[in-house]
Amino acid sequence: MSMGSDNKKTELGRKLVNELRQCYGLAASFFRAAASRIEMTDTDMQVIDILESTGEATAGQLANLMGLTTGTFTAILNRLEKAGLVRRERDPNDGRRVLVRLAKRSDGGKEISPLFASLGTAWEELADNYDDEHKAFLLEFLQRSNALAGEEIVRLREVPSDSEGLFTAPLGGLDHAQFVVSSDTFGLNLRAGEIMGALYHARFEGPVPDVKVKDGVVTIRYPRRLWLPGMEKRAAEVTLSSAVQWQIVLQGGASEITAELSELNLSSLEVKGGAHMAQIDLPAPSGIVPVRISGGAVQTSIRRPAGTAARVHLKGWASEFVFDDQTFSAVGNDVRLQSQNFDPAAPFYDIDVDSSVSQLTITAG
Repeated sequence: MSMGSDNKKTELGRKLVNELRQCYGLAASFFRAAASRIEMTDTDMQVIDILESTGEATAGQLANLMGLTTGTFTAILNRLEKAGLVRRERDPNDGRRVLVRLAKRSDGGKEISPLFASLGTAWEELADNYDDEHKAFLLEFLQRSNALAGEEIVRLREVPSDSEGLFTAPLGGLDHAQFVVSSDTFGLNLRAGEIMGALYHARFEGPVPDVKVKDGVVTIRYPRRLWLPGMEKRAAEVTLSSAVQWQIVLQGGASEITAELSELNLSSLEVKGGAHMAQIDLPAPSGIVPVRISGGAVQTSIRRPAGTAARVHLKGWASEFVFDDQTFSAVGNDVRLQSQNFDPAAPFYDIDVDSSVSQLTITAG
């Protein structure tokens, strides 16, 4: 290949990249111009455009597509819902998810679609100038370009300028994962959320533990040591991706565990080694989900969604035991209970408590 041919190829590539940059810039300008016609913001217009293309999406998915934090996007979503442009509905196939859809307007409200009609028609006319083979090539190129842009948005969001101390790993093609914590005397704040492109996020207060991720298993391990009053606090804040199914194992003991898992796809939960205080909010189960508590605790509270069935086997001892609307004192050693709506053929929580607990509360609501 000649030098002139190489130079021409390089020049074509440079021009192509410049056109792509202009494409993204003009898209942002289009949203601003269209939004000004109907006295909306360009961000509002982008939400409407995405929903017109996808039909529905979760708030987390929309926030990720737009490169916004969940908190920032919630304010936008509240404004659009108040204006009657969108509505939030519980996903009929997964009670943990809330879907956002365009609202059907019957009051002569602002019409968004006509603003995109002219450009859409022009694109269709432009595409008609190419045969199917060229269209297939262009489609593949644009799909790959959009995927790259999405990955870059994730990179910019996952590694912000103030992200020192953030531990994370890519989600990849995983559909299930395991989270294991091994420690003595620390605080754990565990939650679930939509963190686009990431398997988990974690931040730590005090000494940083050993964190490993391999084959979908996230392991956080603090070295064992004697803890004395006045020593530096050890605490972890962890967010698990709600896009995959999780097995959770918390072992070694903790001073305090707070687990807000209502949005998680949970396959099992095990707390070994005890905890001074554990407060666990469970999601709606998709099948029979085992929960195992062992190692002793002062106060343990487990809450499941209203209407969710549970079967409990108290193998240890509890000074005070509350199960739904029943309260027991000084009870244990092979106590078996089940909720009023228990059906072994339907999804339920199978809870085993194989330890002594001062206060044990298992409720729905």
